[in-house]
Amino acid sequence: MFYEPGKTEHGLPNDPFKACVIPRPIGWISTLSPSGTPNLAPYSQFNNLTFDPPYIMFAANQTATDMQKDTTVNVEATGVFCWNLATYALREAVNITAEQVHAEVDEFERAGLETEESRIVEVLVKGKKRRVPMVKSSPIKFECTYYSTIRLPGNPPMGSASVIIGRVIGIHIDEDVLTEGRIDVRKTVPIARCGYFEYAAVREVFEMRLPGDDPNRWAGLEGSIRGNRDMQRILTSARPLSRCCSW
Repeated sequence: MFYEPGKTEHGLPNDPFKACVIPRPIGWISTLSPSGTPNLAPYSQFNNLTFDPPYIMFAANQTATDMQKDTTVNVEATGVFCWNLATYALREAVNITAEQVHAEVDEFERAGLETEESRIVEVLVKGKKRRVPMVKSSPIKFECTYYSTIRLPGNPPMGSASVIIGRVIGIHIDEDVLTEGRIDVRKTVPIARCGYFEYAAVREVFEMRLPGDDPNRWAGLEGSIRGNRDMQRILTSARPLSRCCSW
């Protein structure tokens, strides 16, 4: 089959586009509004972008009333946000926080989630600095500063999207999810968004090593900051010295 989105009909009972791009990691984003209201919402259009320094992105479509979502408004107004790993154990809370509610509703409280304050990122609320709340029971969390927004045009009311990019400046990892110094998927059991109303729970992994023995490529695939900077030192030391004057 073949169809042109928005031009020709696919002929299926449900739109297949999002079911084609799976599984998608979930950006469970927590923010604090300028008035001090905690906000928590999941975004399935989420991923990391690079690693030294680390950046992440999430894309928020507009609401059914053609408005920017609360997360977008909060991030752009305050300049900070946090990401919380969405896990199988927290799946019901993730689902509750997906519902569109009034901007002054505390989604942490609504979903029955205990909070933990960020260590670095802060928001100025009524002249006082406040830390951004995070999901305490989530085993992995990022603290982020806002970098930029890309506005993607689309058909109203929901088609337009704000692609928000943030720099990760702090990472929290619960040591209970480590096995021999590595994050163990069998312990975190993250959930991922699939098509329609389906999700996947990641419990198994397999390993494939890139052909060859180039440690530089391995460092890039791992996302190793130390490896990347070691590589830069080697490249810098190998460059010939330039002459500052002629003799």
